[in-house]
Amino acid sequence: MKNKSYIGISFIILVFGIIFVPKIIDRLKDGTVTVNDRMSVPQKEKFEKLLVIGNAPEFSLTDHNGKTITNKDYLGKVYVVEFFFSTCPTICPVMNQNMLLIEEEFGKRDNFGIASFTINPKTDTPEVLKEHAKQLGVTAPNWHFLTGDQKYIYDLANKGFNIYAGESAKEGDAGFEHSGYFALVDKTGKIRSRKDKNGNPLIFYTGLNYNDKEGFEDDLQGKYKPGIFMIKEDIAILLEE
Repeated sequence: MKNKSYIGISFIILVFGIIFVPKIIDRLKDGTVTVNDRMSVPQKEKFEKLLVIGNAPEFSLTDHNGKTITNKDYLGKVYVVEFFFSTCPTICPVMNQNMLLIEEEFGKRDNFGIASFTINPKTDTPEVLKEHAKQLGVTAPNWHFLTGDQKYIYDLANKGFNIYAGESAKEGDAGFEHSGYFALVDKTGKIRSRKDKNGNPLIFYTGLNYNDKEGFEDDLQGKYKPGIFMIKEDIAILLEE
């Protein structure tokens, strides 16, 4: 009886090998086997949680190296947008430092970029912006500080990205005012974002040191700062798409 049992078990193993082993080998060859195939479901959910807000506007401006940069230079890249000016005494230094943390994590990737539009182009010439980038310690080749006609840039901010920028007579504003938001654009040129905790489109991400994740500590082992946790998480998602 034992011999018959061994023969039966051996037969089952043989059939299993004939039917399934070639399929497993084929899947290994074409790269469809993962550590855990069930990961594909939550991965899909990750992509779907990012909303399409609309198309990013077209633009053509001069960067800090004197090169003409357009929105087409960012196609195929996930990129972050900000509006700032180099002599800003209030929120820009905070935005710059948070953007540097984003650069630190993603700046070496060919499919990632940053577009920093000055709202004071009369002062922020390519030469001034180049020195500004140098002072910040910017190294990412796809981080462009952009300047050009002031009205063109204001229209780009207020009508294109819907991120407020304007002139100001208020004391302490250095003549200009703007929001501290970052916009996130995917590889196809669409503005993307997630829903807030109430289920409403977030649209933009704060570039300031506000806590944008419930329960997120002020400092996570010195690696992150509040205000950029969500955008870094969503950049990583879009880079995988």
